[in-house]
Amino acid sequence: MSGKEKSKSAAERAYAYVRGQILDGEHPPGTMLGEAALATEIGVSRTPVRVALARLQDEGWIHIYPKRGAIVQGIDERTVAELADARYVLETTAVERASDPMRQRLAEKLDGLIVQHRAAFAEGDIARFIELTLEFHRGFVEAGDNRVMLEMYALLSDRHRFSLFMNSRHLLDRSDELIAEHEALVAHLRAGDSAAFAATLQGHIAENAGPAR
Repeated sequence: MSGKEKSKSAAERAYAYVRGQILDGEHPPGTMLGEAALATEIGVSRTPVRVALARLQDEGWIHIYPKRGAIVQGIDERTVAELADARYVLETTAVERASDPMRQRLAEKLDGLIVQHRAAFAEGDIARFIELTLEFHRGFVEAGDNRVMLEMYALLSDRHRFSLFMNSRHLLDRSDELIAEHEALVAHLRAGDSAAFAATLQGHIAENAGPAR
């Protein structure tokens, strides 16, 4: 491997590492990140860390202050609202267009995820619950069998994950209600009641939206 390839590999590793920590709430908004400390932690030189931080700044996750470090950014109130709107449109549209056989198959799959939701909450494993929640809601878009809609939904996943981790205490506090809402969504899906599904989803997304930072 050439020096250039090694540098690219190290930068990709640094990017994935820091980005993952931000999305998983390990570096909450307002955290100061330093090149030297990150380089030591990741096991690379400062150059690939600098490249990774520049990329994360371009994506809006951090703001770099030269010679001081980088501050982790949150998502503002407008972004929270727009994320909720976009998810609502994609999930409801896909479910409305789904065939009955697809709805029934998806309902069976989501029933199994809800069982896992309960187990994650019982163990206090919020990270596991969030992974299951992302899979649960993606399932509704998959039901529409539209690749472009799935690509659009994938673009929302980072902000969705981030908002859930930032809102983790609220999710734990209302775990019973949250699971009941998931059960209601599956029941409406199984019955083919798109209007009831849309109404339930709207309230569900609004109640569990991540806080603006």
